[in-house]
Amino acid sequence: MELTFYIAAAVAILSTVMVITRYNMIHALLYLVVSFLAVAVVFFTLGAPFMAALEVIIYAGAIVVLIIFVIMMLNMTQEDVQREKEWLQPATWVGPAILSAVLLAELVYIVVAADTPAAGAVVAVDAKFVGLALFGPYILGVQLSGILLTAGIVGAYHLGRQKKKVIHRFLQERSAAA
Repeated sequence: MELTFYIAAAVAILSTVMVITRYNMIHALLYLVVSFLAVAVVFFTLGAPFMAALEVIIYAGAIVVLIIFVIMMLNMTQEDVQREKEWLQPATWVGPAILSAVLLAELVYIVVAADTPAAGAVVAVDAKFVGLALFGPYILGVQLSGILLTAGIVGAYHLGRQKKKVIHRFLQERSAAA
């Protein structure tokens, strides 16, 4: 179990570094998903399966979908669509696929070898207590993070919408000049 923790931590660090160093948003997004999955494995090995599930559902699911919607709202041109087709080459997804396979192998190992809890393992927290904490003393943090995400969506929409207006005005001025 300890080896699994260190492998997942190494995958998380490596994939996070890849997120930071990628110039392409889609490539960075793939590595971000792998990073979130690795952190979920770390939570699971530490005895917090509920936090691991939240990590996968909220971050690897909802936040990544949010980022994809923002990318879609920024109105890709035909040149961008052609460049996206080039991203489907194996060089794009082979790195995240290998790191995800390592995490999957670790999870299979954990499930198969989970006959007895490790000595000094952290006690699992019940979902009810997490809900009571989130909507009890930490309600302000939950509300502020919701407002922050909403502001991000509105800002991305505004940026995408303004881009269309500027291009439309440019095309009108160009046709009027001709």
